[in-house]
Amino acid sequence: MALILTEEQNMLRESARDFLGTEGPVSQLRRLRDTADATGFWPPLWKQFSQMGFSGVLVPEAQGGMGLGYVEAGIVMEQIGHNLSASPFLASNVVATTAIISAANTTQKAFWLPRLATGGAIATLAVDENAKHQPSKIALSATPTAHGFVLNGSKTFVLESHVADLLIVAARRAGDPGDLEGITLFLVDPKSEGIEIERTAMVDSHNAGRIRFNQVNVSSEAVLGQVDGGWAPLSAALNAGRAAVSAELLGVADEAFGRTVQYLKERKQFDRLIGEFQGLQHRAAHLYCELEITRSAVASALAKLDADPSSAGESVSIAKARAGRTATLAVQEAVQMHGGIGMTDEFDIGFFMKRARVLQELFGDSNYHLNLLAQQRGY
Repeated sequence: MALILTEEQNMLRESARDFLGTEGPVSQLRRLRDTADATGFWPPLWKQFSQMGFSGVLVPEAQGGMGLGYVEAGIVMEQIGHNLSASPFLASNVVATTAIISAANTTQKAFWLPRLATGGAIATLAVDENAKHQPSKIALSATPTAHGFVLNGSKTFVLESHVADLLIVAARRAGDPGDLEGITLFLVDPKSEGIEIERTAMVDSHNAGRIRFNQVNVSSEAVLGQVDGGWAPLSAALNAGRAAVSAELLGVADEAFGRTVQYLKERKQFDRLIGEFQGLQHRAAHLYCELEITRSAVASALAKLDADPSSAGESVSIAKARAGRTATLAVQEAVQMHGGIGMTDEFDIGFFMKRARVLQELFGDSNYHLNLLAQQRGY
């Protein structure tokens, strides 16, 4: 999501904007919520989304994808944020796809990447085990056996887990929670014996779930990457997810801001447009500045992920911390400036506030990333 997009990137942006604005608007999310839809997203939309090539944006052309990068994935994510479109794109085609590209062997890539590129399979990363994001605090155990490993433990806040065809599970073969060594990633069939998946209803009407692993047997061929070498590909997948979530947060904030400014131009009080009141103008101007700074931070993170993923962590944390705070400010200002109507469920602004709150927590909130930045800089 560069500040100055290429012609091809602009075409992708316009294509995603027009498609999602027409086929996956906020009203569709409302219908999914009101009907308590069992899937949590609209399969026909996902099929069209995939047919247009969006699901294969990160997959190399040799495996049937578009062979693009994180800037392009961020362009799609921002438009998802504008429309609150419910889809497995983040979990499957950004996070899980990055993990597979980073660590999978030739056989694993040949099997999974074409399926992910076409949307024919959905994958998700299972990493968190506590109420807050602490990826190093993995306690789910992977006990070696004669033919593989046995997994025991639980995961929480696993995106799209109840519809996933593949779980990428972060488990601990050695060491204690908090250690970066001893972590191994596994490709696990969610239908394996001993796995129990509980879909959780999140406040923003999107999908997540809790997963319990009770004596789940996996073969040695299920290892993704190297045994005890899971931290590097896990970090790569998480950074990709954090940057993508930052782009979605930017879309959420930008849409909330745009709707609020339009309301300021239409709503009258005391025979004057409320947008003429200086106090509201100052608040809108401040929010606009925050959005532009955040746009730069997100663009930098995505570009650095494309240039050198191993050194992009600091930029990603800056983007995630700033995007979370900016989106929080944007939705709060939107509710306040809309007045009483902003508090009603019939009005869409509440959906943006709820989504911003969930995205703030996903893959680490602003405080998590500010603390991570402080540690990296020696404070």
